[in-house]
Amino acid sequence: MKKIISFLLFSFSVSFFIHAQNQDLAEEAFYVREIYNTALTQGQCHQWLEHLTTNIGGRLSGSPQSIAAIEYTRQMLDTLLLDKVYLQECKVPHWVRGEPEQVKIVSSQKLGSVDLHALALGNSIGTGAMGITAEVIEVKSLEELEQLGQDQIEGKIVFFNRPFDPTQINTFAGYGGAVDQRAFGASRASNYGAVGCLVRSVTPSLDYFPHTGGMSYETGSIQIPSIAISTKDAALLSSLLKEEPIRVYMRNTSQMLDDKTSYNVIGEIMGTEKPEEIILVGGHLDSWDVGQGAHDDGAGCVQAMDVLQIFKRLNYQPKRTIRCVLFMNEENGLRGARAYWQASKESGTLHLAAIESDRGGFTPRGFSCDGDPSTFNEKFKKVTRWLPLLEPYGIGLKKGGSGADISGLKNPDGLLFGLLPDSQRYFDVHHAANDTFDKVNKRELELGAAAMASLVYLLDKYGLD
Repeated sequence: MKKIISFLLFSFSVSFFIHAQNQDLAEEAFYVREIYNTALTQGQCHQWLEHLTTNIGGRLSGSPQSIAAIEYTRQMLDTLLLDKVYLQECKVPHWVRGEPEQVKIVSSQKLGSVDLHALALGNSIGTGAMGITAEVIEVKSLEELEQLGQDQIEGKIVFFNRPFDPTQINTFAGYGGAVDQRAFGASRASNYGAVGCLVRSVTPSLDYFPHTGGMSYETGSIQIPSIAISTKDAALLSSLLKEEPIRVYMRNTSQMLDDKTSYNVIGEIMGTEKPEEIILVGGHLDSWDVGQGAHDDGAGCVQAMDVLQIFKRLNYQPKRTIRCVLFMNEENGLRGARAYWQASKESGTLHLAAIESDRGGFTPRGFSCDGDPSTFNEKFKKVTRWLPLLEPYGIGLKKGGSGADISGLKNPDGLLFGLLPDSQRYFDVHHAANDTFDKVNKRELELGAAAMASLVYLLDKYGLD
């Protein structure tokens, strides 16, 4: 009899626990629905993005436009009546593009003189006022450059022409497979006596839009100018080189000026129970000077801002501090992020979680997740229990990276997340003049803000322990 009573009591306890858990999940599902409803009917991110992109435009660090963007986003966060809105100082590089670039085929017997669509790569030096004219040699990789050696490269312009791999379903994998020639091509080519560098734009699109992006000079290398050309122009140049020697004239007046004072923009809602635990949402406020920086990364910034706007509109009182950080200088230096990491380290700030949106404002598909190896699997398993609440909105979770600006916040007590929108169109506009406001769909942008806010809500509600 005692055994029967004990069994019945145990069964009742289990049933009560399951019912309570389901009831809790039902309440959470209702609130996630409210977050989405608010984002899709009262979101502010699209109108913020319109001003940021069409009234301010490209926002390269150190530029007047970057300062205007800092002031605008600070003011917009101020209108939300947050607990804190402030600027965090950082020193940023100030690279200027100068006059419009010129790249011209000058010696083709087949076509004569042909102008190519070109953009200097960020941080590149200039050619000098007279420009450079030299024979072109084509390579597909840094390894091929080494195989050719100084005898074949000295005095020439090296043309890096490795295409974006179209078989990669994950377009970021395709980008990663081609971007080394943009980043390091000039330095490696100069080691063998090259006088200049041309790089095929890192995009799967075949068009006449050249794509800029960051490059760097390795310690000890001679600095030579590096210019990207459009994919159609790269295809033309490559086909001509198969038929005849080609000489190219290249000219740009880019230069690196002295560092300038700039700022990260920060706004936060203080936690009521554990204010010392930070849940960060953010993106990078700077963009390249061509185009309007709409998808990269105006979209991520306004989505992060809208997370706070949504919670304020819902009168949500978080347990933990929810902080929005708009980082300066991700594109050509990561100085804003490094300033934030250093300040966080010095103050002993605990980031329970950090979520970055820096993959465009397209339809959200989920989040990637990263963390300290000593605790990652255990904490990731905890987060996957919330998937039933996110799956109705097409949101999944997978192990992977997060974002450049939050990568330095990894710690054993927290997790890092990256918003994963559908990426198939992202590299059509990435770092190019066609990254403009009209390429951003309002509903897709708002869905991204809702996904971020929902994850923040669950992190705040349950923590990671």
